[in-house]
Amino acid sequence: MGDGNHPGLFMTEQNQSRLRERMTILGELDAETFVPWIRRHAARLGLFETISHTGPDRIELDVAGPPELIDMMEVGCSLGPIEVWVETISRRPIDNGCE
Repeated sequence: MGDGNHPGLFMTEQNQSRLRERMTILGELDAETFVPWIRRHAARLGLFETISHTGPDRIELDVAGPPELIDMMEVGCSLGPIEVWVETISRRPIDNGCE
């Protein structure tokens, strides 16, 4: 499974474990530096992300990928770069592109 001989099998298993969530980050956030940091961190984890809101006290993003990697994204964002102070992160599932 997942070898070069059965790529369709690997893709099916990968898609079944894919999750979409809306992540809301609250705190004292420097969006100018935190948003690029979020994008780099998501890319390193192999997650797909879309930033839907940025502000000095709230950033919202939609992330898609395996649940374990979304968990890692949350932990990374909670620690964040030195310029930000994350107070809370809330997550909620997004079903089939609908909120």
